Amino acid sequence: MLLLVAAFTVAFVLLLYMVSPLISPKPLKLAGAHVVVTGGSSGIGKCIAMECYKQGAFITLVARDENKLLQAKKEIEKCAINDKQVVLCISVDVSKEYRQVQNVMKQAQEKLGPVDMLVNCAGLAIAGNFENIAIDNFARLMEVNYLGSVYPSRAVIGTMKERRMGRIVFVSSQAGQLGLFGYTAYSPTKFALRGLAEALQMEVKPYNVYITVAYPPDTDTPGFAEENKSKPLETRLISESSSLCQAEQVARIIVKDAIQGNFNSSVGPDGYMLSSLTCGMSPVTSITEGLQQVVTMGLFRTIALFYLGSFDSIVRRCMIKKEKPEHTDKAE
Repeated sequence: MLLLVAAFTVAFVLLLYMVSPLISPKPLKLAGAHVVVTGGSSGIGKCIAMECYKQGAFITLVARDENKLLQAKKEIEKCAINDKQVVLCISVDVSKEYRQVQNVMKQAQEKLGPVDMLVNCAGLAIAGNFENIAIDNFARLMEVNYLGSVYPSRAVIGTMKERRMGRIVFVSSQAGQLGLFGYTAYSPTKFALRGLAEALQMEVKPYNVYITVAYPPDTDTPGFAEENKSKPLETRLISESSSLCQAEQVARIIVKDAIQGNFNSSVGPDGYMLSSLTCGMSPVTSITEGLQQVVTMGLFRTIALFYLGSFDSIVRRCMIKKEKPEHTDKAE
């Protein structure tokens, strides 16, 4: 009887693997495609642009600093695979005014054609204890990390629906999957991207437009170096419990998942565990992905409890170190 059940299970899983490609999105071909990357002047954004350029895409880089944009343009152009490819640079703050962002996207499409893939990578991280973070920074982070993704997406979604094709990527963070010490201002803005992505995917899937939410871990970028300056000790120790990823590695994975139309994009075993553990009611791209999440969720929940326990231990140890023993003179 057990052998029969095992054989049936194996046959069922094999059938799912065979059927899955039939219901999965058709991969997006980057050769000749127009890819827009916000926050593309450095870090993960620049590496994503380079990865797409290596596959024959035309690139529009969007960021605030014009000098950094021009430097990034030179680096990306070295990755060209043909002499027809173009890198267009546009300097604008995508978090400030929708009409301005809309005009920028219109300008990019007039020069390089309709946007086939938009990668929302513009972001800012500020760490600190809740009561020590300047109150204005809560609004600032929401503007940059959330509205800075809403505005560009809103500007291109109509054309993607009309053409019945497109990809939109939201670069969140592992801190957008679970809240961590020191990220009370940052984490909510990255959680918001997932809510936006889930709702938007429901709206645009009938038009063959697919959304990807990327959850990169700590990555060696200029932004991460700047973030470290304000990290509390507890946050830094939690961060050091996992390895630091390279931007090129993260970019390759994000581009691959976006091309395939995968909703979740994670990096490494920790990232896979977090994505499976926090999948909730997020959409799946294939039957096998859903099956994997169902099978592994119970195991990963057990592992996660140990992770959370270790984080709590780090916080408690830091609190003990910070507490100074009180010395009082007692009357004899």
